[in-house]
Amino acid sequence: MSGRTHARACPERTCVGCRERAAKTDLLRIVMAEGEGAEGSGKGVRLVPDPRGTLPGRGAYVHPALVCLDMAVRRRAFLRAYRVRGPLDTTDLSRYVEQAQP
Repeated sequence: MSGRTHARACPERTCVGCRERAAKTDLLRIVMAEGEGAEGSGKGVRLVPDPRGTLPGRGAYVHPALVCLDMAVRRRAFLRAYRVRGPLDTTDLSRYVEQAQP
């Protein structure tokens, strides 16, 4: 035997809100989408939930809880994660998290 285990390692990611490491499957991936804002206020950058993890682009991970989402917005963690300036529209994201909570 080579000493290797046959159990596969679960990939981990860090929540940008609470900064805790968790399994990738326990976190919600978030990507940026450019285009029309939620209110139709013209071209803007908005955050879109990617629960399947298949949308193109850089992803940031957050626990699917309002506490972590609010903390990430307050700390401006999404701006650092995506390396952008200016406001980000989080209405779609907060709506998705509110609906996902029991």
